[in-house]
Amino acid sequence: MMKQKLIVGAFIAAISLAAAAVDTSNVVKTYELQDGSKVHVFKDGKMGMENKFGKSMNMPEGKVMETKDGTKIIMKGNEIFRLDEALKKGHSEGG
Repeated sequence: MMKQKLIVGAFIAAISLAAAAVDTSNVVKTYELQDGSKVHVFKDGKMGMENKFGKSMNMPEGKVMETKDGTKIIMKGNEIFRLDEALKKGHSEGG
């Protein structure tokens, strides 16, 4: 009976981990900002912010940011956890 409960628990844990997995190929564009931070754009258009030290950071939706070339972009979404997972898996630059 105990063995059966352990098997069911392991199965539920495996399903939960698979559902939480992030596809790092979802990053389609990366913008370098004037302060050295980066904004990564995912396929669905939502964005994640990376500070100049390579860590994901919070950025309020609607915030206007300026790229190194002077282009202004507006933050859409705040995919901090999604980007954090992508950075851990080795993503550095988008397309």
